[in-house]
Amino acid sequence: MGDVTRIIITRLGLGVLTLLVISVLIFGAVELLPGDIAQAVLGQGATEENLRALRTELGLDRSAPVRYFDWLTGAIVGDFGNSLLTQSSVTDTIAPRFANTLFLAAYAAVIAVPVAIILGIIVALLRNTLFDRVANVATLTSISSPEFFLGYILILYFSVKTGMFPAIAKLSDDLTFIELLERTFLPALTMVLVVVAHMMRMTRAAIINLLASPYIEMARLKGTPAWKVIARHALPNAWAPIINVVALNLAYLITGVVLVEVVFVYPGIGQLLVDAVTKRDFPVVQACCLIFAATFILLNLAADVGAILTNPRLRHPK
Repeated sequence: MGDVTRIIITRLGLGVLTLLVISVLIFGAVELLPGDIAQAVLGQGATEENLRALRTELGLDRSAPVRYFDWLTGAIVGDFGNSLLTQSSVTDTIAPRFANTLFLAAYAAVIAVPVAIILGIIVALLRNTLFDRVANVATLTSISSPEFFLGYILILYFSVKTGMFPAIAKLSDDLTFIELLERTFLPALTMVLVVVAHMMRMTRAAIINLLASPYIEMARLKGTPAWKVIARHALPNAWAPIINVVALNLAYLITGVVLVEVVFVYPGIGQLLVDAVTKRDFPVVQACCLIFAATFILLNLAADVGAILTNPRLRHPK
């Protein structure tokens, strides 16, 4: 077994263990919530017989460890139970919402990743210039601004004042692809403004760190053009930190989208999670949280593997 295969298997094992611990925390947090779930679902006017029947149906008459293992074994095969409110399958409820969230994340990533890398290279080449200072101020402002604040600013200028894009991302099955891109542009742009700043600054830092290396100085002394120094010498050695930060920001685009979806009323899994928490639909809450955790762990694993594959020192730690 090679070094890379062994490292990847180790990372996978740690990811599964982490997800198992998170599943315990999710289930335990729901268990510790005050109040009676059956009472919350049926209301204050429910009779004791109805409450007892609902507790039996939900398995609340069994011990917490037994219910946890039943929930976990179902989650492993994609069965998260039924919604307390609609009695429909949680998996069927989440699937279209999660697909919408993945589309929004992919939309933002297609814009953000190339823009961030190109801007990071440009500001690295033009460091300590006016352009570099303006870019740093703009990125720090973007990072410091909460997502919902950026969302409302974009709604004010691009929807209320100019009417260029709709303020609410209302989706339907009869939309064309162009109409879909138009209706989801503002939530995608909100996410782009946040993640571009992180990725651009990391790209800039990685390139600047490598530009001080002796082999870069030698390439410059030979008269190699600046763009060729970056493309052939600096950038290939900077891929490891860049891939890492890109993967982490992709994880954010999926798991940190809750506030953006609420602001634009976007029918994604983040909006579904907020609605489920408000209505105390705990099977949906548990499923959404577990999916968020699994997605974040998977993309973190992809970041680790990408860094290993692009760095020979990590591929051969001995």
